[in-house]
Amino acid sequence: MESVLARKLRARETVIGTWISSGSPTLVDVLRNLRFDWFVLDMEHSPIGVETVAAMIQVLNGSEITPLVRVGEIDQALFKNVLDSGAHGLVVPLVNTAEDAERAVRFCKYPPRGVRGVAAVKASAYGFSMAEYIRTANDQVTLIVQIETPEALQNLGEILAVEGVDVAFVGPSDMTMTLGLMDDRGNPRVLEAMSSVVKACEAAGKTAGTMATSTEEIRRDLDMGFRFVSLASDVKQLIEGARSMLAEAGRT
Repeated sequence: MESVLARKLRARETVIGTWISSGSPTLVDVLRNLRFDWFVLDMEHSPIGVETVAAMIQVLNGSEITPLVRVGEIDQALFKNVLDSGAHGLVVPLVNTAEDAERAVRFCKYPPRGVRGVAAVKASAYGFSMAEYIRTANDQVTLIVQIETPEALQNLGEILAVEGVDVAFVGPSDMTMTLGLMDDRGNPRVLEAMSSVVKACEAAGKTAGTMATSTEEIRRDLDMGFRFVSLASDVKQLIEGARSMLAEAGRT
């Protein structure tokens, strides 16, 4: 297994992707023609199951866009199914402690580092590449932990110290909510929290990630030092494209 994303992260490149929230293989097929580095197929807040995830990953065959999956919880069976389906990494929500991070790592990795089981499935080309896959997957699978709460911020140093954590991803909307600010994403307290994640990642040699939902946020987040940046989602891009064309037709 060779992950283009893992290579770029180790080279400390800035990588740009988007969330796939629609569950549509067609939209994955459309967007794969653009210069994204990765897609996150979202199982946490979208009605997407493992079968749909597997179908969307297959659409990316032959592409340099890295398939990642956001799971809904730290669950051994779910991690195994998603990785076996060919995901090159996982986004894990609500990682609040080093213990949470360690569990996530163990479920992602083959022994002796973890407890992932071995099977002849999509990830190993149904067994045709089994020997190569099981020898390389532990180093190539990317683990992205979401930092979404004051507790996670308090424990951030310990979370980043867990071997196998590659990216600390600030969920801006959830962070705003857990700070008691509802939808005030531009509040100075939110920006302070985001900046603290960037600084902690730089100190730990890890990558800071976030989601930008506007052109202003994209520029701001890149200037802040985030190197794993989502340009909103496929659904958001569809809405904005349709809204822009309707405005040109006088339908504001």
